[in-house]
Amino acid sequence: MNDSLRLPRQIAAVAELRREVAAARREGRRIGLAPTMGALHEGHLSLVRASRAECNLTIVSIFVNPAQFAPGEDLDRYPRTLAADLEKLATCGTDVVAFVPGAADVYSPNHAAWIEVEGLSGVLEGEFRPTHFRGVATVVLKLFNMVAPDVAYFGQKDYQQVAVIRRMVADLDVPVEIRVCPTVRESDGLAMSSRNAYLSPDARRRATVLWKSLCLARELVASGERDAEAILGQMRDVILSAGDVEIDYVVLADADTLEPVAQIAGPTVALVAARIDKTRLIDNEVLLP
Repeated sequence: MNDSLRLPRQIAAVAELRREVAAARREGRRIGLAPTMGALHEGHLSLVRASRAECNLTIVSIFVNPAQFAPGEDLDRYPRTLAADLEKLATCGTDVVAFVPGAADVYSPNHAAWIEVEGLSGVLEGEFRPTHFRGVATVVLKLFNMVAPDVAYFGQKDYQQVAVIRRMVADLDVPVEIRVCPTVRESDGLAMSSRNAYLSPDARRRATVLWKSLCLARELVASGERDAEAILGQMRDVILSAGDVEIDYVVLADADTLEPVAQIAGPTVALVAARIDKTRLIDNEVLLP
């Protein structure tokens, strides 16, 4: 790391975090929150920079949330790279605090309250990971309560997650603005993800078919194609061309409700999820007819 860069302050205890935020509030500072599970990459850092552009203090939470992993998922091997994460955050500026709680700081031994967002949580990712969004919504609401941010920043790559959080915020009257930042991609189009580290060089090369399928959908809609099944068929062909790939879903859905559409008549989101060499990747693109 550049010796001139100072690592961000780390806070683990919720009480200390609240004191930090309260002091900032007394100074009239605007608070931003960028929730992450660590293994930071440029996508995460784009959220931090967006927060710094609008806020006076940015809290970056680094917490691998066990509640959003089902048995048999990759909780134990999910990358944990705190030292590298802090060095990356140091490049973003001095008005950044890393909130790095342990599981015991977030969940009490008798934790029994969970947030369920019906409808949006049961489709797409919810079909393949039935308890996932319960864990996501619960930890995000807890973070909102711990930090009390003015604005919270999320990436478009997790499109359904953002839809769930927006619904939760609206329905529960949570006083926080939600900002959605564009998906950050590698030079070949692959969406940046902490799980990309699982990919072998060959799988990494083949994983670009997800983005290629989304680009094809965008091109088809731009050329006048409106039939969803015609578009989906060609998207599936592109993804399957990678070989040794298992598609979980390829869907064209209403951009707000995530209900599948038969015809492209308004803002529509193309969402894909597939396993390449057992690594599960997701991506999306908003299509405007």
